[in-house]
Amino acid sequence: MSEKNTKILRRDFLKAASRLIPGGLLFIMAPGTQALLAAVEGKEYDPSEHNYAMGVDIHKCIGCGRCADACKKENDVPREPTFFRTWVERYAIPSEGEARVDSPNGGIDGFPEVKDDRDIMRSFFVPKLCNHCTNAPCVQVCPVGATFTSPDGVVLVDREYCVGCRYCIQACPYGARYLHPEEHVADKCTFCYHRIREGLLPACVEVCPTKARVFGEVGQRSSPMHRFLRLNDVTVLKSWLNTKPKVYYAGADGEVR
Repeated sequence: MSEKNTKILRRDFLKAASRLIPGGLLFIMAPGTQALLAAVEGKEYDPSEHNYAMGVDIHKCIGCGRCADACKKENDVPREPTFFRTWVERYAIPSEGEARVDSPNGGIDGFPEVKDDRDIMRSFFVPKLCNHCTNAPCVQVCPVGATFTSPDGVVLVDREYCVGCRYCIQACPYGARYLHPEEHVADKCTFCYHRIREGLLPACVEVCPTKARVFGEVGQRSSPMHRFLRLNDVTVLKSWLNTKPKVYYAGADGEVR
């Protein structure tokens, strides 16, 4: 996140947070965290008035990898094929045995042709990212409070306070975090927080040619997310963990993990 998007007066954050917690009691948060909840310079933004989520329609994903590429460019993610905020996996379901899953370079360069597909019954693509869980394990294990959930439902990392202990990386059941090789802090998808605070869509949503990704407000009837949740039979990944993810999938069956 750029410096211009992280400047805020402390009182603005305290005012918003006090409306969320009974009695105005504040939760413990890293010293620099309120800066990440800032209004863009000169603009008002009240995070307590929003509740963001993302929807993914697997039927529409063509595995082009544009989302993963746009994410790297927008968020300065290292170009090495081991660092991703979002990526695309290909599932190949054989007639017998477990699903075969691959994701070469996160899907950015496309997927190689399957040479022997005689036993493959079907295949499909599944975009993956941080699930911005309501009960986020990464938030629970962070020893210094650098990983936190913002009032608008986005799980963020305070880079200035993160000590790079990797606890959150190990705790994430979705493999959505990595240690930045240069900054040595935990990094992950933020729903392009710097963009959504300005009323823009996350980069991955904006570039998707088939509209396989949907982003918006939960509980707001005018939001694309409200329509997505109403018209689709949605599931979340690893629901049995009770992490309560906020990334909802349409068209995902038991093979997707």
